[in-house]
Amino acid sequence: MIKNKNPFIVSGKIPTELFCDRKEETACLLKFLQSEENVVLMSQRRMGKTKLVEYCSDVNSLDKQYILMYVDILHTTSFREFIQLLGGIVFDNVARRSVRMMKLFTATVKSLSGSFGYDPIQNTPTFDVRLGDITAPEYTLNEIFQCIEKAERRCIIVIDEFQQVTKYADNNVEALLRSHIQKVSNANFVFAGSQRRLMEEMFFSERRPFYMSARSIQLAPIPFSDYFQFASHHFKLADKDIDEAAVKLVYDTFLGVTLYLQRMMKDAYNLTSRGDSCDVTTIRQIIDDYVLECEPRLREQLTFVTETQKELLYAISEEAESVKNITASSFIKHHRLKSSSAVQAASRKLLEYDLLTRNEGSYSIADPLIALWLRSKRF
Repeated sequence: MIKNKNPFIVSGKIPTELFCDRKEETACLLKFLQSEENVVLMSQRRMGKTKLVEYCSDVNSLDKQYILMYVDILHTTSFREFIQLLGGIVFDNVARRSVRMMKLFTATVKSLSGSFGYDPIQNTPTFDVRLGDITAPEYTLNEIFQCIEKAERRCIIVIDEFQQVTKYADNNVEALLRSHIQKVSNANFVFAGSQRRLMEEMFFSERRPFYMSARSIQLAPIPFSDYFQFASHHFKLADKDIDEAAVKLVYDTFLGVTLYLQRMMKDAYNLTSRGDSCDVTTIRQIIDDYVLECEPRLREQLTFVTETQKELLYAISEEAESVKNITASSFIKHHRLKSSSAVQAASRKLLEYDLLTRNEGSYSIADPLIALWLRSKRF
C-alpha cells in the first residue's frame, strides 16, 4: 500500500495546494509587490511570513518576472555581518545568472576583490567573503546596491527579522540602509519582522529614517474555522478524521501560531490510521510529547535569564490572559515578585530578548511553547 504523503508541512517549500488560507494577505501583498512598493510585513515568529512571500511567488509566477532574494538576518550581530550575508545572496542570485552579470559584479564590488575565486571542479567562480574582508562597510554596501541596480530583472528582496538592524552597535545603520533603498530603482523590499514594538517604531515613528516608507501588512493567526476546515479536509482525503475539539485544543494551546498548528497536525496525521479518528486524548499526548522533546532547547534558551527575570516569566505564563499592569501591587503580591522596580527592569530585558511581547500595553510570553513549558515546570 502506498502511504499518503503527510499534508502538514513544517519545513521546506509548501506546495500551493497545501497552503492554508491567507487569501486576503496574498492579494494585498501581490498588489503591493506588483505596483513596485516596499512592504513591512509584521507578525510574531513562526506565523509564516516568509512562506507567504513564497506562496505569492508560486501562485503568480513572480520568479519569472523578478529576481527573488531572501535574506534572514536574525542571527547577525553587526553591520559587517549584514553586508557579508547580503553580498553572498546578491552574488548567488544576481551575479550567477550570466557571464555578463558575473563580470559586472566582480568589476563593481572592488572593495572585496580578494574574496573572488574559482572552483575548478564545478568550473564556476566563487565568492567567499569573510568578515575581515569588509574593511569599508559603507563603501561595500554601496557597491552591492550598484549591482542590484544593474540586475537583469527587477529584484524583490525579502529581509527577514529586519528589526535586528536596530541592535547593531554600528551608528546610523537605519539611515544608511534607507538612503540606498530610497535611491535604488530596480528593486523593492519586503521588511519582515516579528518584534512588533521595534518594527512599529522603525516604520511609524516620525523620528526614524524608515518612517512611512513601506505599506503595512499585519499577519494575524489564521481564523480557527478556516484552519479546522483545512485540517479536516486533508484528514478526510486519507480516509481519516479528526475531532473539532482536538483541533481547537491545539489552536488554543498555541494561540494559532501556524508552525505549531502544523507540527501538531503532522504528528496527529501520522498517528491516525485509516478509518480512525484523532481525538482530544491523543492530541493531549502529542502536545506533552512535543514539550518534552523541546525541553533541552527551551532550557538552553533561558540559561542567560536571571532569577528575577525568570520569576516574571513564570508569573505571566500562569495568567489566563495577557497582563495589563505587571507593576500592579496585586500582581506582584500574588506571584511573590520582588518589587515594582525589579519587575520593570526584568521586563525591559525580557522584551529585548524577545521572550516577552507587549501589545497595546499588555504583556504576554512571546512564544506559546515557552509559556506552555513554564507552566508545566511551575510547582
